[in-house]
Amino acid sequence: MLASLPDVSSLAILLLGALTAGFVTGFAGFGTGLVASGFWFHVLPAATVPPLVVMASVAAQLVSLIGLRPRFDWPRAAPYLIGGILGVPLGVMALAAASPTLLRTAVGVFLVLYALVQFSGVLRLQIGGWGGRSSDAAVGIGGGIMGGFAGLSGPLPLIWLQLRGGPATGQRAVYQPFNLIVLAAASAGMALGGQVDTAVLTALLFSVPATVVGAWTGARLYHKASESLFRRVVLSLLLLSGVMLVLQSLGRNGVFG
Repeated sequence: MLASLPDVSSLAILLLGALTAGFVTGFAGFGTGLVASGFWFHVLPAATVPPLVVMASVAAQLVSLIGLRPRFDWPRAAPYLIGGILGVPLGVMALAAASPTLLRTAVGVFLVLYALVQFSGVLRLQIGGWGGRSSDAAVGIGGGIMGGFAGLSGPLPLIWLQLRGGPATGQRAVYQPFNLIVLAAASAGMALGGQVDTAVLTALLFSVPATVVGAWTGARLYHKASESLFRRVVLSLLLLSGVMLVLQSLGRNGVFG
């Protein structure tokens, strides 16, 4: 583990990523993987990050649930969950086959695209009930694949639910149980697949306390903070993290000399 965290500054980045990601998850019901990846890929081996993300995500989700006690919409969430469970093994298999550089670049590009789409206001469009529950299940499969591959189960269902429309509380009642169950399944899949080693468990030991503190704080502020301001800050952080990851990958490949 000391090889993964060679100095105090690297440890600080690990803890800052855990604290920030936990706070975002506590506030929004998702986001551990989106935020933490932007920090952790800079100080940890690429193969260590996905299993660390999924296990920290489960911890953040559990704390968020305790702090908020939301009402889950299980009937509406069912097709997403079925699709997600089917997609997780595919994502875990893709993780085992992917190179560290590909993983780093894929996450970076995803962060950039997700932030730009959110900033653009495209999600103000609404599709209502188009596609029905079969489309919901297909989106769930995509979320499960992303969860098993990089711990990023939340964005696809969230984007789809926003396109469907309705109050934010109703959307959260679907995507938060989806994230919790899919990421728990991804954790088990990664453990069975051999991705969870001593380095991952040691990093988890450092990061979980900060994740828990952040998630509890975010959950407490959920009903008080300005959602529009918080949204802009988080998206700016995601965009910056994604750009840095892509540039870092290009630099490692010699594109910039």
